[in-house]
This record gives sequence, structure tokens and C-alpha cells, in this order.
Amino acid sequence: MTGTETNMLQHHLNSVKSGDRRFENAFHSIARMILEDDIQKVVVNGKTAYDFSIFRRGKKHIIGMYEEINSFVSYVKDASEGGSSKEMAFVLVGEPGNGKTFFVEYLCSLYRRFLSSDGNRKYTFRFNKMDLLGTYGRINMIESQTYEDPMILAMNLFDDPDETKTYLAQEIGFSDAELDAFYEDYRPLGACSGYIWNDIRNHTGGDLQEMLSFVEIIPVPLTESLGTVTGKYPAKDKITSSAVDLLGEESIQRLLHISDTNNPYRFDLRRGALARVAGGGIHFSDEIYKNKKDLVQVYLGVIQNRTIEIDGYKWPIDTLILATSNNSEFNRFLAEKEEAPIVDRCRICYVAHNTNYKLQKLLTNYAIGSEAKTTYTKENLHQDPNLNYAASVSAILSRLPRSEKLTPIETMKLAAGEVAGEKSIKTLSEVIDDLNQDPDITKRFGQKGLGQRNLGRALQLLVESSETNEGECMFTYDIFRALERVILDYVTDANDRAKYLEDLKISKGLYRERIMTEMFNAYMDEPYAIRKDVMNYVNMIIGIDAENLGADRMWKYKDPQTGELKALKIDERFINSVEERLQLKTDEQRDTFRTSIRKIYGQKISVDPNYDFMDNLELVKAVTDVRLKSDIAGAGSLIGALANRTNEENQKLYDRMIDTMLNKLGYCRTCAQKTIEYFCTQEDES
Repeated sequence: MTGTETNMLQHHLNSVKSGDRRFENAFHSIARMILEDDIQKVVVNGKTAYDFSIFRRGKKHIIGMYEEINSFVSYVKDASEGGSSKEMAFVLVGEPGNGKTFFVEYLCSLYRRFLSSDGNRKYTFRFNKMDLLGTYGRINMIESQTYEDPMILAMNLFDDPDETKTYLAQEIGFSDAELDAFYEDYRPLGACSGYIWNDIRNHTGGDLQEMLSFVEIIPVPLTESLGTVTGKYPAKDKITSSAVDLLGEESIQRLLHISDTNNPYRFDLRRGALARVAGGGIHFSDEIYKNKKDLVQVYLGVIQNRTIEIDGYKWPIDTLILATSNNSEFNRFLAEKEEAPIVDRCRICYVAHNTNYKLQKLLTNYAIGSEAKTTYTKENLHQDPNLNYAASVSAILSRLPRSEKLTPIETMKLAAGEVAGEKSIKTLSEVIDDLNQDPDITKRFGQKGLGQRNLGRALQLLVESSETNEGECMFTYDIFRALERVILDYVTDANDRAKYLEDLKISKGLYRERIMTEMFNAYMDEPYAIRKDVMNYVNMIIGIDAENLGADRMWKYKDPQTGELKALKIDERFINSVEERLQLKTDEQRDTFRTSIRKIYGQKISVDPNYDFMDNLELVKAVTDVRLKSDIAGAGSLIGALANRTNEENQKLYDRMIDTMLNKLGYCRTCAQKTIEYFCTQEDES
């Protein structure tokens, strides 16, 4: 087949018939792209959600946003099935720095990649030999301004739709069912394409084969910088923005060639952002409600009718319209009651901050950056192994609203799917449901707090400080100072500021407890010393009532991680010491606690054999305190030994612990020394 023949309309129609090419609208394409990939079920804050794998790929992918992605997929699916969503725009509303724009831009890059594979590519048409018609001057080639699909031209070959259907059935061989499916997405040709096609009909005397010789089929360009297929329109200031930026305008250059003043091709639609994405693309309007009123009115018409309209001429478009807005702009817009129709045409999705501290660790890695960091003098900059944890927990605590039913730490743990003493995920669900009844969006769960940008600023302050550069290490405790500076400088509301500073204190307390564990691990010269002791306690309270327990108190059990048979000596003094630290005074309290641990063990181990109870902070703290007391005659004496290194024995202990921290726990000399120094102070003791 020659190159010319492959560019013919008939070849394109045969390719659609054989399944090599597709005719589908933007909603169908995007729904197919998402739903053809893997889908998994996840539990988020006690409720089931679907996790679409396509959003979790690549070096820098979307993290969390389960409910928001579920809403978006449901919207696209409904629109692709002909629901009311196809006449709406999808608007993401939320605080700055919570990932709205990142989500849209990630989706756009996915869509461009999806369309670049052969079976999914979008095609359009252009008219050649236009100079033969005589009324187009030296213009000899005209491309469809809105990147119309060749099937749209095929469905408008004749003025009579029945004649067109007969032609498509007889010449190409489309069945009635196929034609019915195509005509569900029927659109008339855009004003200029329809006008030009009529001019060609008049020029050829209605000879279809000769008319088709003017038509060439071409792929829609996917170059991101051209703004085709996926285009972004950022809100501009009041003076420079106009409807021209969206719709296009009359082209002086074209008027120099076109002698027929009624010809709608005199309008240059590609001057606007919408026409470039009109052939099954995505239009992204950043901060839509910041635009002035007349521009928002233009959006109203475009969203409702899916047409570009200039001076009474119409160009139907096939576009998914996505937009973002921050809460304050959206609330200001809502306050102007006369603007209700535009909000009525939008599917509003309120985007919350991420509230899962485990997922936040990945987001904090994004903020820290993937490149190896260096000091001003080009020396390598080390990262304290606790930095990510402290920064993530600080950010998450600021995003969790206060509740009478749960403490901030309990809320944080339950939101991450962890155990929070006797409090269950059901309590968190109730708290979230209560908060989400509030008409003030910012008071709902996860809607307020330190965003990703604020976290980024804090890390910038940490990296630029003289302590960091001189010590060649990003020491964890310094992040608290940096976050405090960000809160004081960037948080304007006094109540929010007070809450965030209080959250920072809680975060310091959690860091303190983590350091106690790290110090014990360093003292024991074993990276997972505490973890082993926590699991020993759990296994002891499971084995304490075992029938096969002999007088030597040895209990044999199968390790779920390795499947090996292990022996463990039940040490009741150790069990009692841990439970005393947990403030369990009576036998009833001890039995209740042991039953809850056994229950968690039964639930978790069956799903995750590597589950180690290290998320149970109270239990970890109790075990740490007991071991510090029994092994080192109290944390106080270890602090004393490390702080007072005048005798040789204490110096040896200090050197050995530093050595373990450097070689086994991921510290550098600066953060190892500073961490021991912090451990020796009484700061932030909870």
C-alpha cells in the first residue's frame, strides 16, 4: 500500500472496521486507559476504596489521594457511559500544596503516553489543494482547527444522514450495530470544516471520490510544548486575560487570503487553548475561579455545550475539562450568588492533605529530593536516619483535627492503619464522619495543615543553616526549628499557628521515644534489639498458657516469618515489668491487654508474617524502659555514663556505641554525636 493510500479516509475507515484504529471520545479513552490496568482494593480510614495501579507508576508517582482518585475515575466512567458527568467539569478544590496540580499533570503525562501507542493514537484530517478552489488565495492546505476525528467527517459526508449511513454500510461494510455505536458520539463538523467541505462539494459537482481526494488523514501531534491533546490555561491577571486565550480570534493574516468574508476559517481557533485539545484531549484550567467573570462565563458555555462559539459560528469539541482551585478563591466565588450556574456545572472534589504518616515518608522523600545533596563547599551532605520520620510525623499531626474521642497520636496511628491501644478504626470513622458534616470545608478531616510546600520550605531552611553545612549532616532535631520558623512565617491564622506549634511538641515527644529505642539498639550493638524484645514479649504472653509448657518454662513455637521451630523461655518477671510500665495494675487489666495483643497477632500475622508490633508505641516504650533498666541499671545511668566520659570505661562505652551507630544504624559522626547529646538532655521527655 502506498503512502498516499494510507492517508486516505477510506483506509482509515477500514482500519477502524478491523480494530487497528479506534473512534472514541476523550472520556472513553481515559476510562479505558485507567480501567484496563490493575485495580486493587484498599482500606482507607476504615472504608474500602479502589487503588488504580496506573497512578502508582514511575519514579515520581501519585501517593495516597485514594478517595479523590476514586471520585475522578467514577466521574470519567459515568461520562463515558453517557451520564450527566459528560456535561460537567471536574474541579479539584483544596489547600495549596496538597497535590491538586501534580495529580492533573501526572494524568496528562499518562494520557499522552497512552495515546502514543499505535492502537490508541488519535487522528484528524486536513484539506489539500485548496488553492484550486479560487477563494482561498495562496492557502493550499487547511487542517481541522479542532483536530476533528476522521469518523466525524465520515458521518457528515452527505447532507442527508441516511445517505451517509448507507454509504458507510455498503462501501466500508459497517454493520448497523457498529453504526449505531458510532452515531452515539455523532457531532456535526465544526463551522470551518463544514464550510470548506461544502465548498469542495460545489467545486467537484458533488463527486464523492473527487471530494475525498482533497482529504488527507494525519495523526494528532502529541508534543507537550504545543499544548495539543493536553493543554493548560493558567489564570492570568484581570487586564491581560481575555476570551481570545480560550476561544481564538479573527486572523488578519487569513483575511489577506480569503476573499469570501462569510468563511468561518477567517477565525484562528488555535490561538485559543481549547481548540488545541478539542480532538479527544484534556483541558486543564489552573485556579479557574481566579479568572475574571467574563472568562468564567465562557467556561460555563464550553462546559455545558462542549462547543467553541464565536459570532454565532460553532465548533463542537471533545474534551475532558479539569480545573483546580484553592479553598479561599472557591469560597469567595460561592459568596457571589449570581455565579451559581458555573458551580452547578462542576463536579467539585475536595482534596484533603495526606493523613497517613507511612505514605508521607514517600512524599517527604520527594521534598528532600532524589539527587545527592552537598554542602556549600561541595562536601557530601549526610541525612540523619530519623529525619524523614520526624518531618513526616510533624506534617501529619498538623493535618489531623482535634477530637474528644481520640488523642492526636491515636488518630495518627489509626489513619496509618496501625494499632492504637483499645481504640479501633471504627472510632476514627465516626470522628471523620462527624467532622465531614461541617459545612466549613477547612474543618473537615485532613483539609487543613502544613502542606507539601511548607515541608519543602522547612527542609530548605534546614539545608541552608550553618549547623547543617558545618556538620555536613541534616540532623533531625534541627527540622523542628525549621518547621517552627515556617509556622511563624507562613501561617497567618493565630489559632492554626498555636495548634501547629502544639503538634510540633507532640512530634518532638515521639522523636524522643524513637531515640530511646535507637540508644538501646546502639548499646546492645544490634540494629533490631528492641524489635526482638517486643516480639519476645508477644510470644511469651501467647506461650504462657500453653499446655506443653514444662517446669523449665521453655515453650516451642513455629516462627511465622521463617517457618522454623523455635524455643523460648517464658520470663514472667520480664512480662510483669513490661506490664507495670504500661500501668496495668490488676489481673483483669493484664488479661484484657494480653487478649488484645493476641487478637492483633492473630489478625495481622495471617496477612503479614513480618508484622513486628513496632507500631505499638506504648508497648515499644515499655519494653525499651524495662531493658534500659535491667541491662544498664536505668536510662539515667546510661545517660550519666555517656555524659560523663572522664573515666576509661565510660569512654569505651561511648566509642562502642558511636561505632555501632556509624556502621550498623546509618548515622554519620555528626548526627551520632548530636543524637547521644540529645539523649543525655532532659528535653521533650513525655
